[in-house]
Amino acid sequence: MRLRLALLAAPLLLANAEVPPPVKAMLDAAMASGNEAEVATVAKYARAAAPETADAIAASVDAWRKERAAKREAALREAGPLDLWHGRAELGGYLTTGNTHDIGVSGAVDLSRETLRWRHKIHLAADYKESAGIVSREHYLAGYEPNFKFSPRGYVYGAAQYESDRFLGYTSRYSASLGAGYSAIKQPGVTLDLELGPAYRDTAFTDGTTESSVAARGSLDFDWKLTRAVSVSQAASAYVQHFNSTVSSTTALNAKLIGPLAARFSYVVQYESMPPLGRVGTDTTSRASLAYSF
Repeated sequence: MRLRLALLAAPLLLANAEVPPPVKAMLDAAMASGNEAEVATVAKYARAAAPETADAIAASVDAWRKERAAKREAALREAGPLDLWHGRAELGGYLTTGNTHDIGVSGAVDLSRETLRWRHKIHLAADYKESAGIVSREHYLAGYEPNFKFSPRGYVYGAAQYESDRFLGYTSRYSASLGAGYSAIKQPGVTLDLELGPAYRDTAFTDGTTESSVAARGSLDFDWKLTRAVSVSQAASAYVQHFNSTVSSTTALNAKLIGPLAARFSYVVQYESMPPLGRVGTDTTSRASLAYSF
């Protein structure tokens, strides 16, 4: 009988075992940093150093995660429409091949806001080059995408975009799309979002013709944080239609410098399946810029 009681009480005694002060200090410091990866690493080695307190360490980490999640949820619920916005502004130079062969300046602003159910993304970009009074590169883009999250990974998206690039053969292009998205990878440091849906595009070409057509839109957005200072990203989208289809891709490497400043190197490819006469179908842009996160 005494042996049975001892066996039943053993798990409770282990769960209540006191964590050694040095181990607890390391665990508390990791939790104070707010870095999930650091907490998991310290907890792993703390359990190895003091296996008799493994249950207590696990309970402490679990309580920290629940408290953190509760605080985050409360902050999201109480946030006003102008709160929770984050963004990045970048300014730099570029080297182009294709329809133009120039060196110029480019700028971009990305804004995002995420709540419990909604996510908003705004993207603004401009490339401009003028030499001896002659403009040889002029590209403008503005896009807005709201997402409604109906599950931890699934969401419905809307997308509206304006684009102008007469060196690619069009003075203006308006696009609108509505479809479904899925977060295929959603882990600390790695994310992958996939989207698919119908779209409508209206394009005014430089030769005076216009085209309005229904299209299919697909996109992917991949981000991978290699280290605390270095990350890579890949964003691609495709509008497939009966006449002129468009595929665009942006591959970027980001390296933190000082505080909110980072160096950003990107390579952009844009393909038009049926460009106007006298234009090539593929343009590439290589950029090196400074980015400021806020």
